[in-house]
Amino acid sequence: MSLSFEIIFFCFIAFILLTSYLLNDVFKILKRNNLSESNNEITNEVKTGRIILIGVSILCLAIYFSYPSIENSGLEVHLLEWLSLVVRWAHVILGIAWIGASFYFIFLENSLNRTKDLRDELAGNLWAIHGGGFYYVEKFKGAPAVIPEKLHWFKYEAYFTWLTGIILLTLVYYLNAKSFMVDPSVKDISPSTAILIGIGSLISGWLIYDLMCRSSLLAKPKLFGFIGFIILVGLSFILSKFLSGRAAFIHVGALLGTIMAGNVFFTIIPSQKDLVQAAKNNRPLNLERAKIAGLRSLHNNYITLPVIFVMISNHFPGTFSPVYNWAILAGLTIGSVAVRHYINLYEKEKADLKFLFIGSIALFALVFVTAPKLVEKNNAPVSFADVHPIFQKRCESCHSSHPTDDVQNVAPNGVMFDTPEQIAKMKDRIMFRVVQTKTMPQGNKTGITEIERELIGRWIGQGASIR
Repeated sequence: MSLSFEIIFFCFIAFILLTSYLLNDVFKILKRNNLSESNNEITNEVKTGRIILIGVSILCLAIYFSYPSIENSGLEVHLLEWLSLVVRWAHVILGIAWIGASFYFIFLENSLNRTKDLRDELAGNLWAIHGGGFYYVEKFKGAPAVIPEKLHWFKYEAYFTWLTGIILLTLVYYLNAKSFMVDPSVKDISPSTAILIGIGSLISGWLIYDLMCRSSLLAKPKLFGFIGFIILVGLSFILSKFLSGRAAFIHVGALLGTIMAGNVFFTIIPSQKDLVQAAKNNRPLNLERAKIAGLRSLHNNYITLPVIFVMISNHFPGTFSPVYNWAILAGLTIGSVAVRHYINLYEKEKADLKFLFIGSIALFALVFVTAPKLVEKNNAPVSFADVHPIFQKRCESCHSSHPTDDVQNVAPNGVMFDTPEQIAKMKDRIMFRVVQTKTMPQGNKTGITEIERELIGRWIGQGASIR
């Protein structure tokens, strides 16, 4: 069992047990202050949370102690592949539900009628049509006179999107840190060090953001956004100097997702619970707390497009392979935030095309900036016999019908190099991944040299003949 696995496992268990301990303290506080009966909903949620966390801890322990037998059975890679598939599927579905709900409520907030024929207790209303029916939505300034017995909450989508994302990060990156996180050409560090840097970036990033939100900066949105952007770019730069480009990108995306989920868990939902309890107990509503929750919800709204773009771009080497990948990430962030701001203004009927223009310019600029350098022409002929040993030594451990790699038990994306025809068929992708972006082999696991890359590039440039 690797040291990387040990670190990941015990960090995860420690997090679960700490959270369970904190929930237990919350429950004791409620009971000590005789609030358990008047806060049945909160009390029940605390109890449910504790049961879930304890159950997950037991499951993790079972996996930990059964792992050696799985590892020795030869089915480890197969089982991890299926587990990754199921978790990714759940992550995407939950993410769609979370972001869809978030976009819908921001749309409501931006599109409410706030002036015409409103009752005194209303902040706005909206008529809509969807799915063959008419809908009418009202937003109250504070709380209704009577809280309805059935009140819909939107929170578990966020919690489980984050949880499945962290599990996926662990399965894909932390358990394969040597291949996916360490790039000797960037920094020759151990897989364990890479994992600790990744986890540390998530924790420190959230703490910095949360401290900013608790300061006077929160009341200065433009300055808050500017400082937050500079900090994000700085963190991206630091990560790019220690981790592989792909791992650096995914951790920035994971940090943004952590900030979003943290906003929901620590601020937005507690504020909403406070509003409900205040209304039920005829206490004055804490509108300042609700305002802060609204601001953090707005932060989530602007973070959404960057985090999606980062996650998608992680599958496209042209974005994370250059040495200045941190600057590309900054450009992606600027462009996607500009597009989100245009959408928000459009929903308020205050559309400003300059923000759409900024987003478009940022995107098209990145297309040109990330264009790979063309391979220098060299007339010295290169035959297939010259490059075939390179493919056999550097590529076929993964890209074959029977991979020998310790991680890949199936050829990635079904790409195989068993025959000359299979190699020649993929010449364009080989040129892009091996020669231009240098993102294959993954993390240069097989140690391909620059001379070998250049030789492959010349062979392809001369027509990639296999005769």
